[in-house]
Amino acid sequence: MSRRNFLKTAAAACSGLAIPQKAFSARPVLKLGYLPITDATPLLVAHGLGYFSQEGLEVERPVMVRSWKILTESFLAGKFDLTHMLFPIPVWMRFKRKFPVKVLAWDHTNGSAVTVRGDSGIHGFADLGGRQVAVPSWYSMHNLILQLGLRTQGLEPVIRPQSDRLGPGQVNLFILPPPDMPAALLGKKIDAFIVADPFNALAQTRFKAKIMRYTGDIWKNHPCCVIVTGQPLIDKDPVLVQKAVNAIVRAQVWCRNNPRETAHLLSRDGEGYLPLPEKVLIKVFQDPKPGELVHPDWKPSRIGFQPYPFPSATKFILEQMKVTRVEGDTHFLEALDTDLAAKELVDDRFVKKAIEQMGGIEAFCDCTTATPYSREEIVEIN
Repeated sequence: MSRRNFLKTAAAACSGLAIPQKAFSARPVLKLGYLPITDATPLLVAHGLGYFSQEGLEVERPVMVRSWKILTESFLAGKFDLTHMLFPIPVWMRFKRKFPVKVLAWDHTNGSAVTVRGDSGIHGFADLGGRQVAVPSWYSMHNLILQLGLRTQGLEPVIRPQSDRLGPGQVNLFILPPPDMPAALLGKKIDAFIVADPFNALAQTRFKAKIMRYTGDIWKNHPCCVIVTGQPLIDKDPVLVQKAVNAIVRAQVWCRNNPRETAHLLSRDGEGYLPLPEKVLIKVFQDPKPGELVHPDWKPSRIGFQPYPFPSATKFILEQMKVTRVEGDTHFLEALDTDLAAKELVDDRFVKKAIEQMGGIEAFCDCTTATPYSREEIVEIN
């Protein structure tokens, strides 16, 4: 038996669901899209281990695309039923484009970093003045967190052609697809990038780049990508949506308990969802080295898995988006009532039920039993 088949069989046996259920013939074949980043892990693991089929769903092999722009446009065009999205993107979709997207759950926590060349002399946000920094999307947690850090140092984020001269207190931001970032850093076309793994790990492993700061070391256990679908699918078949969320939450539990196996399954040595070897991905699923941490008391993992969309985080993101510089018109953000927008954007009914089926939110985080579905957002930037 091959290792990949062993993983599928073992995962099913441990869940007590060793025999997959036959998909309901009346239901559509679900189409999933993703970027080749570890943010997509629960979606890919749920497919790779057969969790969707065990829920009675028929799901095509997820389709990989290279950029957030392509994934966003494909989802808006109806090419994908379910996907992961950087949290600010569905905010833009719903309140700017008036598209009926719904956030169903968090896909993961942390999982990103600011990466620089090993010889760059950049050690913190204060050293980014006058530099060129790539972000994966204007509407990304990366752009939001990066600008949080720059503002603490009195630096001004600007969006200009790279040929323009920058002042010492200015940091030029521009968009690059995640797969292009490591090579651009090596070629000195940029001074730094902030993005999801595995591209930070790839730059470390192949190009001797260094991590300037993990994002989970700035905002404790922050959300990054979320699971989204359209309101029409929820209205048409809420049972299908529940089953899909069940599979994704189960996958998150498995990933928490099996980090090395997760790296293998995703890698080109396993199911081939990500075009990288297992040895690079193992680095992602291991905790950062102690010397790389600014807040070791948090004990953050490089990437974590916790599915509940805490309202406090949604509100914080909406507030920060109002002061984060992006290209294009952002007037739609000014009129948003944060509390109302958070309730309109997120539908947590399905993920709550899935979490309870997995033993409660205590399986994912150290949450107080009195108020398990609330928390305080902790952000510290030195």
